[in-house]
Amino acid sequence: MKDWLAAVLLDWKERFTPFQAWVGELKQPGVLKADAIAGLTVALVLVPQSMAYAQLAGLPANVGLYASFLPVILAAIWGSSRQLATGPVAIVSLMSATAIQAILGDQPTPATYLAYAACLALMVGVFQLGLGLLRLGKLVDFLSHPVVIGFTNAAALIIATSQLSKLFGVTVAKGEQHYELVWNILLALPDTHFPSLLFALFSIVVLVSLKKMAPSLPNVLVAVVLCIVLSWALDFEGMGGHVVGRIEGGLPGFSIPFIAAGDIWQLFVTAMVIALIGFVEAISVAKAIASQTRQRLSANQELVGQGIANMTAGLFQGYTVSGSFSRSAVNFAADARTGFSSVVTGILVAVTLLFLTPLLYHLPQATLAAVIMVAVLNLIKIEPIIHAWRVEPHDGIVAVITFVITLGVAPHLELGILAGVGLSLALFLYRSMSPPFVEVARHPDGSLRDAQAHQLKTSETVAVYRFDGDLYFANTGYLEGKILKSVAAKPGLKVLVLDMEAMDQVDSTGEEMLQKLADRLQAAGIEFFLARIKLRVYIAFQRSGLSRHIGEERFFRERTLAVKHAQEMLGEAIDIEPILVSMPADKLAHSK
Repeated sequence: MKDWLAAVLLDWKERFTPFQAWVGELKQPGVLKADAIAGLTVALVLVPQSMAYAQLAGLPANVGLYASFLPVILAAIWGSSRQLATGPVAIVSLMSATAIQAILGDQPTPATYLAYAACLALMVGVFQLGLGLLRLGKLVDFLSHPVVIGFTNAAALIIATSQLSKLFGVTVAKGEQHYELVWNILLALPDTHFPSLLFALFSIVVLVSLKKMAPSLPNVLVAVVLCIVLSWALDFEGMGGHVVGRIEGGLPGFSIPFIAAGDIWQLFVTAMVIALIGFVEAISVAKAIASQTRQRLSANQELVGQGIANMTAGLFQGYTVSGSFSRSAVNFAADARTGFSSVVTGILVAVTLLFLTPLLYHLPQATLAAVIMVAVLNLIKIEPIIHAWRVEPHDGIVAVITFVITLGVAPHLELGILAGVGLSLALFLYRSMSPPFVEVARHPDGSLRDAQAHQLKTSETVAVYRFDGDLYFANTGYLEGKILKSVAAKPGLKVLVLDMEAMDQVDSTGEEMLQKLADRLQAAGIEFFLARIKLRVYIAFQRSGLSRHIGEERFFRERTLAVKHAQEMLGEAIDIEPILVSMPADKLAHSK
């Protein structure tokens, strides 16, 4: 009992002090310098991006900065990845906006909207933290790769098109569905505010050009600074252009968000979806970096870090955050060594909140829209969908249908995710209901292979069948039917060997079917043997009594041993040559 308690306490200590793995390295001047430079580099990207993503979430710019202060620091301290850069991200920002607007409508009071955004972040954090502490990180595996790529492509298109109104400087009604918003924007194009469009195009040119020609420069910061200077010099606001305006300065205070009791459950359901999507994004980039740095990465620990970060965002006037692909890549490229780089980033955001917000007044909204569009268009990738289709057509179907449904139901993005997950599980169940069932025979190379696929000779009196899957209630009838059909096709069959190597588990329905099958084959005068059965399955058969019912002597480690035993029993009455024929010496030498 003491040993168990000590192990639990040690585990919890490591869970809440993961920073001890790298904090000692800060004594090295080289590590401290590298982290400081990386933290500064990421901050130069994060400040304008967080303001843009806050706009995408329907929030004031300062809320994006709040979400980029304490959550960034705490995610680094309690996460397992040293280079993962946490903060506002595009997809989570859009999902937050759609979730809140679905509950509050299009014109809630600013205070109410802020409360719901903070409460959503708090719920996401609680859910993620709970998953991490309970070691349920594998739950995110239900979001298969095809679902994620289908959703990500659709979300990127939705995010990009949602910024078109700011790009063209027009004001339009949103509509209940996202396609209605896009249609309204197209109808409003004759009223385009050309100064806004020019600022947006200029921003896009700067962002794209610098990324290609000078990737070491913070292209987002350069574009933002240039546009602020031009906006001030040309009096863009006086032309009727929309600017960020006054940003509330100062650090965020502690505040517990309150929402209507009737909306808690609806918001929490969405929070669970956002928590999983956000974590998939975070853990994906963390794994990519860890594969290069060869540092230890724990999905459960990362859930703890992301959970604490989101809970902090909810309690300090922020909104939902996640790991960022782009900023993590910047952090890694800037040679960040430890999580301290993110601590530096958070401190620099605090400095911005305290002293630099007045400088952002003249920033055009069109520039922020351009920043968002350039960032999310990089998420549109068709090749992974094509690749998934080539590997398994069902995966390609899941990706395409998830993409189409997400576009169709927007802004209710969680429905696209749920549809994708449901479809992928249904197709998996469909595939598992009819695994490959083949008769094997001796191949010229000496192995037992699929007789039909390799056009191999089979025996009319001895058959060895391989079933490539687990045996459970959904496919028990399928296997029984296949065996009985095969038996009917061989009137002279005297020996049947079932290869169970691929069966990792057999449920009670499958066990009962095997028992009845053995009885039926015995009544028909056919010897029934089981080969290459897994130990855990055999132990289950011993517990159920199936092994005694069939006969312990009918279980074999190898298929050939079962066939040889049958030959000893039946002698010349069976033809075993297609199964046990030896490889000719010349072919054996050639194969070597």
